Amino acid sequence: MLFHLSIEADDAKRTAEVLAEIWGGTALPFPPVGIGSWMAFHGADNGTMIEVYPRGTTLIETDGDAVGVIAERSRATATHFAMSTDLPAERIYAIAAREGWSAKYCKRGGKFGVIEIWIDGCQMIEVLTPEMQREYLDCVTVAGWRALLAAGAPQQALAA
Repeated sequence: MLFHLSIEADDAKRTAEVLAEIWGGTALPFPPVGIGSWMAFHGADNGTMIEVYPRGTTLIETDGDAVGVIAERSRATATHFAMSTDLPAERIYAIAAREGWSAKYCKRGGKFGVIEIWIDGCQMIEVLTPEMQREYLDCVTVAGWRALLAAGAPQQALAA
């Protein structure tokens, strides 16, 4: 189980609120990192959360806990994640449209669907409805991945 991950956003509070909405959860401030950080808790209240830092936050190792500082860098990032939702696809598209975020359906490697959302035009997340979750879980297993590799799947088919 993945307990939490962190991303950055132009408006950390608003992004955490929207992610919590998609998850049926709650957004709260995240003081350990400070500098305006927020977190989105999953509605199951099982400890799963997404930390959202202000754009440009960099974590720095110290003798104690890591500290967050703002540093200049590119808005583009390879960091992304796939999250589940109980909401129907139409509601996810409506939420993305309300926020001014691009959203589209994609079929990864022809195997499973995701709704690809671009927060602030530079942070990709993948949202999976219940139907998409079933497709994902049928495909993304160690055995399933080995079968794709053994079949010589093209590189783009392996991208999740």
